[in-house]
Amino acid sequence: MGALRVSGAKARIETSALPDGFFLIDTRKPAAYFVRPAARVYMDARQSSPLTRMFIPVDPDDPCRQWLAMAQLSAPIDLATWHCQRDGEETIAGYDTDIFRIAAPPGLSFVGWIDRARKFPVRIKTADGTVIAADHIRDEPQPAQTFEIPAGLRKFDPQALIRRIRQSDVWVEPPASE
Repeated sequence: MGALRVSGAKARIETSALPDGFFLIDTRKPAAYFVRPAARVYMDARQSSPLTRMFIPVDPDDPCRQWLAMAQLSAPIDLATWHCQRDGEETIAGYDTDIFRIAAPPGLSFVGWIDRARKFPVRIKTADGTVIAADHIRDEPQPAQTFEIPAGLRKFDPQALIRRIRQSDVWVEPPASE
């Protein structure tokens, strides 16, 4: 289904659902981008994929902090409705994991199994029951440029595009409500 690479606080997610690009995540900033090299652009990932707020490098002693930061990056979060708590331990494919449950607004809840040694979730179960697992894990050095936006790409700003369209001849204001 895709490839996932991790180095320190950075991750790169490539998925067959989006073959023309990949996601770059940096939990230190925090930041998440969708990069489209052939189009020579990148953009803030925001709500592009739930993967950018779930499959991220975490502190195994407090993964909730990074998960909350990435959730807030993608959309405003009501802290009264977002909760994260440890819910036990389990061995997954030979890896000792800590289980965390994230309760969030509808559609944003999930359970994560964190491999303490790798500081990364090896399995996620979403609110609708979908299970996404990291299989065929290999521990090997990753080139630093794998986690960087390629040189020469420009940042695409969808809001700037909307502002330009509003100023053009094609924009039609919606009728005022009575």
